[in-house]
Amino acid sequence: MAPTVRLSPAARSLFDEPLAIAVQGLGPRQPVTLRSSLRDETGELFQACARYQAGDDGELDLARCPALPGGSFSGLEPMGLLWALQPQKPFRRLVKRDVQSPFLLQLEVFDGHGEPPGRLLAQAQHERAFLRDGVRRVPVREGRIRATLFLPPGNGPFPGIIDLYGTGGGLPEYRACLLANHGFAVLALAFYGYEDLPKEMKEFHLEYFEEAVNYMLQHTQVKGPGIGLLGISKGGDLCISMASFLKGITATALINGSVANVGAVLCYKDITIPSLGTDVKRIKVNKSGIADIVDVLNNPLEGPDCQSFIPLEKAECRFLFIVGQDDRNWKSEFFAVEGSKRLQAHGKEKPEIVCYPGAGHYIEPPFFPMCAASMHLLVGKPVVWGGEPKAHCEAQVDAWQQIQAFFCKHLMGKPSGTSNKL
Repeated sequence: MAPTVRLSPAARSLFDEPLAIAVQGLGPRQPVTLRSSLRDETGELFQACARYQAGDDGELDLARCPALPGGSFSGLEPMGLLWALQPQKPFRRLVKRDVQSPFLLQLEVFDGHGEPPGRLLAQAQHERAFLRDGVRRVPVREGRIRATLFLPPGNGPFPGIIDLYGTGGGLPEYRACLLANHGFAVLALAFYGYEDLPKEMKEFHLEYFEEAVNYMLQHTQVKGPGIGLLGISKGGDLCISMASFLKGITATALINGSVANVGAVLCYKDITIPSLGTDVKRIKVNKSGIADIVDVLNNPLEGPDCQSFIPLEKAECRFLFIVGQDDRNWKSEFFAVEGSKRLQAHGKEKPEIVCYPGAGHYIEPPFFPMCAASMHLLVGKPVVWGGEPKAHCEAQVDAWQQIQAFFCKHLMGKPSGTSNKL
């Protein structure tokens, strides 16, 4: 019989769910190369390949069969063909711009381990979707707020979360959308570089973010009395500032965030927090022209830079710090530890800090391929983000569970570790 690719789920799965991949009908111990491909919405091609040998029965199950050396990964990696996807052009990061359409994953099976690959034996397509059936996507243009609200299926009310990304600006929706699939009402909030919001990161006013918090607290589908905040990178220190000054926040989770205000002045009423100082002479550029910016920021514990340290001891919420220990954007572990010291020095509860060795800066939802380097808007050239692909992928899977468990515990009163599949 002709070889066939068997997938489970067969035609469509959610992007943060595992996908089981197997090939049937091969010859006994036949050597084959598997190749995965997908294109993002701009047409950029991402690919991975792996070399395998079928079993004595001509079956190849990626959950039981290790990949041989010579491909994008080796060893027992059932999801390797997804997390090892790499852009064909350098410095591209896989992001999802339109969550209403799936990514189309192409899988091909070639004979042998040759370069270029041998004869095409079998192929399959699979949709990797972002919106679970019944999740509602609601564009929000109320007052100054520019956002998208995702509501799970069912009657609600649901625990509410505001989701913030970093210096890339715009309105990324994919993490908020994937989180809503798990039973949370999530507001993906733009804060610059989108529609009529400020074009540049110079000055942020916390009143804008307060409007978004109040919108969530007053929404009939959002379960009170408080909401959660989730932020990565620059979005992380914005979340800490929101938690420190605004009412109604119960739980704040940060992915590689800073405890100092970075990149723009922050204003709220009569309070101004300056931006942490930088020294561009500390940028190191390697032979390929890629910058390492990990040492650029000043120490927020020294001299006038102390004024940029966000007074997180004022917060009335619980904190979770997710830390990639190989973050090359800035010293996330240092920030988390100093935030913890500051909270405890003021008699506050110690935050949860979860550290991942081998994980870089962009800890995304599960199975997004690691981006080793890409353009940085503020630096104006490609920067290295850190991380080792396999360890980074494992960190993303675990961090996703940690974040959901944290919000379940503090927004729903559920013990950590209980599944929240609604």
